[in-house]
Parts: sequence; C-alpha cells; structure tokens
Amino acid sequence: MMSKLKTIVWPKVIFFGDSITQFSFQPNGWGADITHRLASCPCRKCDVVNRGLSGYNSRWAKIVLPRLISSHSSDDNINNIAAVTVFFGANDCALEDKNPQQHIPLQEYSENLKEIIRLLALAGVSADRVIFITPPPLHEPAWEKECILKGCPLNRHNSVAGQYAQACVQAAGQCGTDVLDLWTLMQKDGQDYTVYLSDGLHLSEKGNQFVAQHLWGLLESRVAHLPFILPYWGDVDAKSPDSSLLCDQ
Repeated sequence: MMSKLKTIVWPKVIFFGDSITQFSFQPNGWGADITHRLASCPCRKCDVVNRGLSGYNSRWAKIVLPRLISSHSSDDNINNIAAVTVFFGANDCALEDKNPQQHIPLQEYSENLKEIIRLLALAGVSADRVIFITPPPLHEPAWEKECILKGCPLNRHNSVAGQYAQACVQAAGQCGTDVLDLWTLMQKDGQDYTVYLSDGLHLSEKGNQFVAQHLWGLLESRVAHLPFILPYWGDVDAKSPDSSLLCDQ
C-alpha cells in the first residue's frame, strides 16, 4: 500500500502593517517586487503573505495579531515562518487633536511594538526573524491637499513622524530585531524625499522601489538558506517523474 504523502508547506514571509503594506502588492509595489525576487528562483522557495490592514495603528495591530499568527497553528506553519515585517506608525503618528481615531501616544506606540514582538515569540516566531519598518517621512503640503479634499485639516506633521520613527528604532534595539529606518534614509544627505511619496504620505513608484531595495538587503539573509522543496524542472527524471517529485529535497 502506498504511504500517505505529506502535504507540502512552503516557508512564509509575512508582511504585517497598514495601507502602505496592504497596497504593496499592486504593480510596482514593494511587496510585489519582493515576491518576484522570491519566486524568480529556479523553483519557488517560499510564499509571501500580505497582512496589510489599511488605516490600522499599532494598538489595533497587537489586538488582531493572535488571530493572524497563533501558537495554536500547526507546528509546520509556525516553524516555516522565515520572516515577518512589522510596518506601523504612519497612522499612530496622526495628531491627536486632528485625528483621534487613529492617533496613538508615542510611548504606547513603542510599547505596542514590543508587545507585537512578545506575541510573535509566543507563537514561535523569534525576534531575529522580525524586521521593524519605521514610518516614512511626510510631505505636509501634499498631504494637506489630500486632507482638504476629505474635508479635514492637516492631521500629520513630518517632525512627529520622525519621533515615531525614532521610537521604532529604539524598540527594535531593545527587542533585538532588525529595523529599516525609512524616515531617516529617505531624507539622508538632504535629498528630495518627496519623490518617494505619491500624496505626501503613501509611497510613489520610486518610494516602493526604495523600500524593496533596502528591505531585500535585510530579508535576503533570512531566506537564502531555505531549501528548494520541489526540484527544478530540468532536474526532474522525465522517465520516472515520481522518483523526483515524491521524494524529500
């Protein structure tokens, strides 16, 4: 009798964040770029999972996280998480008097990020598999136009976004995770950071390319060791494909 075949479970890279993550899988988005890099190997090494939640802040993120990545998941699913990006702050830094719905106090934001690390650890995802991403800089004139179109005043400031970015960097250091500091990198050496933004807040095509390039530098080491689960097509024995496709790689 033929033994029961084990279902294939590919390792996963999970993107967890707000709208900047949610819409990153659109054409020319940073998530689409990373996915292409991971899928363009001779044979797929892992899956990329988008858990971007438009409008969410870190408080709401820590509440829903146990429903997205749970310690009750199968061992295969937990052990096969190669990396998780945590990309919140663009909504947290909204001004309390202008946007109380999304605003999160700076200290709480920092604590929420640490709690997310704790929850991931409880689910079996160690800190070395996590990458924090800070909010990008904000171009106030462009974002103010968007706010006015929605019938509200300017509700974010670049200097405030910088405070949240700094808090994210500090939390990463305390938790032992890597961090991609977009707020600093996009303004480094006085460069025109506005080219990275489409509406003053969200990323332009060039901004998405910037994120993909810098994030890949942190992700690559976390996926380079992953084995091919199925063989490259040229290595399949055409006369006896079962011997190639039904064996462990």
